[in-house]
Amino acid sequence: MAAGTLYTYPENWRAFKAQIAAQYSGAALKVASTSPAFTFGQTNRTPAFLNNFPLGKVPAYQGDDGFCLFESNAIAHYLSNDALRGATPQAAAQVLQWVSFADSEIIPPASTWVFPTLGIMQFNKQATEQAKEDVKRALTLLNQHLNTRTFLVGERVSLADITVVCSMLWLYKQVLEPSFRQPYPNVNRWFATCVNQPQFKAVLGEVKLCEKMAQFDAKKFADMQPKKEAPPKKEKSPKEAAKPQEKKEKKKEEKKPAPEEEMDDCDAVLAAEPKTKDPFAHLPKSTFVMDEFKRKYSNEDTLTVAIPHFWEHFDKEGFSIWYCQYKYPEELTQAFKSCNLITGMFQRLDRLRKNAFASVILFGTNNDSSISGIWIFRGQELAFPLSDDWQIDYESYDWRKLDPDSEECKTLVKEYFAWEGDFKHVGKAFNQGKVFK
Repeated sequence: MAAGTLYTYPENWRAFKAQIAAQYSGAALKVASTSPAFTFGQTNRTPAFLNNFPLGKVPAYQGDDGFCLFESNAIAHYLSNDALRGATPQAAAQVLQWVSFADSEIIPPASTWVFPTLGIMQFNKQATEQAKEDVKRALTLLNQHLNTRTFLVGERVSLADITVVCSMLWLYKQVLEPSFRQPYPNVNRWFATCVNQPQFKAVLGEVKLCEKMAQFDAKKFADMQPKKEAPPKKEKSPKEAAKPQEKKEKKKEEKKPAPEEEMDDCDAVLAAEPKTKDPFAHLPKSTFVMDEFKRKYSNEDTLTVAIPHFWEHFDKEGFSIWYCQYKYPEELTQAFKSCNLITGMFQRLDRLRKNAFASVILFGTNNDSSISGIWIFRGQELAFPLSDDWQIDYESYDWRKLDPDSEECKTLVKEYFAWEGDFKHVGKAFNQGKVFK
């Protein structure tokens, strides 16, 4: 029987799926959702966590045996028993059908409709009205299916019921007021039956259904947004002041709001974090066009085109070159896990791409390897301290600034950019490389 820890933030409906499945299967599941065991936005950004879960998203599961899983549906499936997963191939396929239905037909419109009422997404009238229609369509299909059934698959609760109920939880709690849900009696009966099962109640508690449809709260949304300093007001010239008001109104009419992007609730929480200013804004313009070099590197021969282009255009006043080496090679085991360290770091530095380039290489074999690389940064200092978001991984490496005029630097750039050469300083054979661009 599975035993392990589920990392999440409190009241995460995606995590509820795994928790309810464990209630039915008897899996020994510990939930880490509050400090000191787990603090969302902090714990999930630590190197230890990201080594197991490179995306840093939750829910995430780690078994007592070290087995790790991310993605809520996979975790819920793993913690289920055969009865929940579907005892026959046909039943198992039907369970998967409803799990997919929840992901594709319920969650997107539910997010578009509900998130603005929680203050974590801007309201868009057109998108919300369309979301309501999409929810109605999903409820109609469910209502027809449940007309002669107590549960979605078979005669007992399955992972299909658990998943669809959890995906509809915020709909029923926040926006499905009595008049809206009244045309779907079979869905309402099924939902009430499920959430009142002891295994559901142990996780969800008492589920209070919505009495009045929640609306977008502009004040709540504004309170959750980062505060921006207002630029100084510009004095209008007499000529500008005399312009008719009609032109302003016309411009306002032309500016239509873009449809809101669908976010899961983890993304929404992250999106609500304060936006930071450009960390490189204080630097003067450089003659070296990073994007142009990256195009050469991606599309043309590295040795004969990209590297010569790099040295011809490199601005040693505006950019710097750094050598890095992973501090803990004794901890590197399987090659694929070591590569995950590199790619995980790259993913977390996404906002740095415009002002950096790197080629990082894994050398050696399983249980005998090392990681090192060459980085190009805007400015003369390491870029990582410029942003809190960039500081997760870099302290796991030793860093050394190179002199771009030295032979050592030219050799390292050539070898690391081309992934070939003697690599005399390493003492291990090339295994594979990763490029940050």
